[in-house]
Amino acid sequence: MEVIEGCRLPVLRRNQENEDEWPLAEILSVKDISGRKVFYVHYIDFNKRLDEWVTPERLDLKKIQFPKKEAKTPTKNGLPGSRPNSPERDLKKTFDLSLHSSTAGIGKTIPTPGLPYLATSASLQRVPVVKLPDRTNSIENVTKNLLSKRKLEAVSLATQCSPATPVAAAPEIPTPVYAQNGSARRPVPAVVGRKRKANCLGTDEDSQDSSDGIPSAPRMTGSLVSDRSHDDIVTRMKNIECIELGRHRLKPWYFSPYPQELTSLPVLYLCEFCLKYLKSLKCLQRHLTKCNLRHPPGNEIYRKGTISFFEIDGRKNKNYSQNLCLLAKCFLDHKTLYYDTDPFLFYVMTEYDCKGFHIVGYFSKEKESTEDYNVACILTLPPYQRRGYGKLLIEFSYELSKVEGKTGTPEKPLSDLGLLSYRSYWSQTILEILMELKSETGERPQITINEISELTSIKKEDVISTLQYLNLINYYKGQYILTLSEDIVEGHEKAMLKRHLRIDSKCLHFTPKDWSKRGKW
Repeated sequence: MEVIEGCRLPVLRRNQENEDEWPLAEILSVKDISGRKVFYVHYIDFNKRLDEWVTPERLDLKKIQFPKKEAKTPTKNGLPGSRPNSPERDLKKTFDLSLHSSTAGIGKTIPTPGLPYLATSASLQRVPVVKLPDRTNSIENVTKNLLSKRKLEAVSLATQCSPATPVAAAPEIPTPVYAQNGSARRPVPAVVGRKRKANCLGTDEDSQDSSDGIPSAPRMTGSLVSDRSHDDIVTRMKNIECIELGRHRLKPWYFSPYPQELTSLPVLYLCEFCLKYLKSLKCLQRHLTKCNLRHPPGNEIYRKGTISFFEIDGRKNKNYSQNLCLLAKCFLDHKTLYYDTDPFLFYVMTEYDCKGFHIVGYFSKEKESTEDYNVACILTLPPYQRRGYGKLLIEFSYELSKVEGKTGTPEKPLSDLGLLSYRSYWSQTILEILMELKSETGERPQITINEISELTSIKKEDVISTLQYLNLINYYKGQYILTLSEDIVEGHEKAMLKRHLRIDSKCLHFTPKDWSKRGKW
């Protein structure tokens, strides 16, 4: 029985608990090494970074599914398709055709104000927002009151809305909001469309926080969003085996368009200061005798302790910016790579020691963003992950937005790890604001959604979606209220004790530029 590209079958792998499992996988490529076949597999419903080459012993040939044969049809360029059809793609195509035929003749649906769309796995269905009487107040005027030992009937505001779907707001009128003890709060039941922590962190769809209330599909208007229609068998496979960057060796997660002649090397060497790629250790050593850089090019705009941030103009430092994009693409699957780096600024975070400033991570942003994006791509390199640097990068991006006097949001879609970091940062930042509220007159402290947005520079839609994600917003006696349970407060306090790295605004030396007045930046 010959295993060919496009086949699906169970493949043996070790999970995080170091136990054997047999998930279904698709064969993407087959090659011969010293007369022995090896297979490149993608585990279905697993992240692409887990894709790997496997030997025949790990394949369960008893449950193999062969791709259905069909005539090659020319693509837009007049060339045949890049890979054979797999069972799932064939099924999806059939479903799309049937869905299209069933909706033919209905015409375009015009979104109605106040009627957000709820994305489901199969289709989109329109659900109405709870309509409020005129005497009720806006969600944008949610305020917080502190009460003790009082049992409240907590009614969920989002009974028919996804947490990522902003609710249409009424005119702004101050509204009281209650905080209560954990023992006195009744849990809000799960509702259709509500995403819980367990399943909202690993899918692209969950990272879409639509600002217009229509999260029908991943937003593709962002400048660095990957166009998945051009995916082929080459870009689906990792092409670099290993990267040596300073004292670290990194195993790439995804495809990156380094020159073809470098993809067959066992190790790709990078200068950790200018990020130039070289084919051998000898070439790297020769390069280091000529390379004068000991830090990223550009202006150092922040330094506290050993942490520094450098602002790099994609037009003035094009080679460095392109090399940085090539390196980042090894660990980012959702964003594409543009060699035209002119419209972007890059903020590189470094850690200093006696040898120089070593790159830890970076984020990029458009010089002019029409959609209030303050981050295009963001990455913490694998050796520095799970050490608080990701949140520090996010906090720095919002600190820049505060100086610019704007609110910002990251470009969508977010990766699974990106969504984790942003959800955590938004939650901690908003809870920090709410818990510091005090009333001088002895009355219940009050704050509006707009005020939270202004204080944090987090876009209003992200504030609302985070409050809904944390299940803090409730509807009680004709008013919107925030209920802070003891569990939420304790969890927040524990998380903040672990968060040692913070941005000090006094150490930031940054003057925003008005790029709209500059011809070609």
